[in-house]
Amino acid sequence: MLTRAQDAAADATVGLGQRIIQLVWRRRDEAGRTELERVVDEAADEQDKSYTAAVLGRLLRRALQEDAELCAELSAMLPAPVAGSVNVTASGERSIAAQHIGTAITGDGHTAPQL
Repeated sequence: MLTRAQDAAADATVGLGQRIIQLVWRRRDEAGRTELERVVDEAADEQDKSYTAAVLGRLLRRALQEDAELCAELSAMLPAPVAGSVNVTASGERSIAAQHIGTAITGDGHTAPQL
């Protein structure tokens, strides 16, 4: 069941990403489409996911700065947050996450501060 939930979440994320790229594509001129295609192709071939995210993020940020209507359209595509809901995620060794956090210590050889 957990695997199916993770797969569904991944599919939803990929689907949203594809719709965002398609929307940006439709709003670009020929030169902009050529650049978008080049950047997306390079990002798809990149093994470093953080680099890929950074490259695509810069492209999207620039597109949003240049086109206020695109910004409004993309905002409408995103799910509205549910009032009062909080989504906190932590990933990786010794990762921590919280809505509110006081003292957080990770790593070896550390002790809590004396108050």
